[in-house]
Amino acid sequence: MASTSASRAGGVAGRIRHAAVTLQDDNQALVAEILKAFRMLKEIAVALEKDNETQKVKELENAAVELLQTYEDCTHLSTAIKSVGDTYEPGAELTDFGKLFDNEIAKQNSNSSTDPQNHPLIRQFREAVWDVHHRGQPMPGEEQDDVVMTSTQGNLLNVTCPLSGKPVTKLLAPVRSVECKHIYEKEVILHHIRSKGGNSKCPIGGCPKVLSADKVSCDPVLLYEIEEMRKRNAGTEVVEDFTALGEEGDDSDCC
Repeated sequence: MASTSASRAGGVAGRIRHAAVTLQDDNQALVAEILKAFRMLKEIAVALEKDNETQKVKELENAAVELLQTYEDCTHLSTAIKSVGDTYEPGAELTDFGKLFDNEIAKQNSNSSTDPQNHPLIRQFREAVWDVHHRGQPMPGEEQDDVVMTSTQGNLLNVTCPLSGKPVTKLLAPVRSVECKHIYEKEVILHHIRSKGGNSKCPIGGCPKVLSADKVSCDPVLLYEIEEMRKRNAGTEVVEDFTALGEEGDDSDCC
């Protein structure tokens, strides 16, 4: 009888975990759509800045801040869903899943201390608008070093996979560690973890975190950030190319 009860409990827990994975996937799809909308707002703001429509740009920035709050709510919900799915164990009494989710979301909200005005996504929005007329110049209150760091890396902790040596913008299937947020090529890091018996220290020099296969994943935010880096890099290459052309033209005029 005891084994039958344990089997039922395991079956219920398994179904809950499966349902949690499905819900999380659906919520992550919504996060991806929010990020697409955020990128659209930013691109429209850039176009308006080129036309010196300062007031409309400010209105779009306010809308971006509101959208960011929805994005934060969705990411907290995803974390709560995963936590409940991973830790749920059926007990003698009926489980109040509403209370479980509320507690997990409250925990996420308490751990989120970032002021929306200082959020990395809002910073990206402002930088894109600022660069229209002030490319290469620090925004008010920032140093030149901040501009260099942001333009080359953004929110990504590493710009190349430590195992394959490829830039993160060239990875076929990028994944990020849940623990330390470093980025790798999926197939390469999973092979590395398996070769170490299922657990491996992060291959980034100086990082003490331990990796496992279930602690590296891809998410809409990672894909968004990599795409943003691609665009920044492409913009830098265009500027450099035009500069080179101008220098060649000056040389030919002198001759």
